[in-house]
Parts: sequence; C-alpha cells; structure tokens
Amino acid sequence: MHLAYPVVLAALLFSVGVYGVLARRNVILVLMSVELMLNAVNLNLVAFDAWLRDSLHAGQALTLFTITIAAAEIGLGLAIVLLLFRARGTADIDRVTALGDPAEATAVADEAPVGAEALKGQAAA
Repeated sequence: MHLAYPVVLAALLFSVGVYGVLARRNVILVLMSVELMLNAVNLNLVAFDAWLRDSLHAGQALTLFTITIAAAEIGLGLAIVLLLFRARGTADIDRVTALGDPAEATAVADEAPVGAEALKGQAAA
C-alpha cells in the first residue's frame, strides 16, 4: 500500500476538522471537530510508523498517548460546556462572551463603550 492513501485521507479529515472549528457555533460540534483533527494526526502517525517499519513502533505509542490526551480533553471540555450551559442556557459560542457572572456580563454588554457616540456621529457624517 502506498503512503499517499492514508496521508490524503488524513489531510481530508484534518481539513474537515478545521472547517468545523472555524464555521460551527455550537461548542459540542467544535469539540467534535477537534477530535477529527486529532484522529487525522493519529492516522498519520500510524501510517508513517508502518511505512518506516519502525521496530519500536513509536508512531503507535504516540497514537496511544494522543488518544489518552484526547479522552481527557473531551471529558474536561464537556464538563465546561455543561457548566456553561447551566449558567447561560446556551452552548452557542457567539452568545457566550464572558466567563464571569451572567448578570455582570449582560450589564457590561448593555453599556456603550466610551467614545461610541462620537464614532456614530462620524459614521453618520
């Protein structure tokens, strides 16, 4: 088997993951896209390990470490998302702007920044 097949598949998986991170607004879908990117890296590690015929199987060992780190990352990420959803009532990235108290975040969002009236006046002129 040629090395090009798994590398192209990994590149496609990684590209889909990058698109998912950049285009999605739901935190769960962003975490799934990050997992896709990690799986693309794992595929490359195993493919190059098989292609180089490494006697220590370092690529497979690194893949096991990557899977372990990905499991820990998804566990912590989901815990943070659940706490965020309980506090804010949404899992939308655009609607979550501050990580502090929700009452303070709405008060800060309602206040106009200093000089905003001047900018509005300049834009109208």
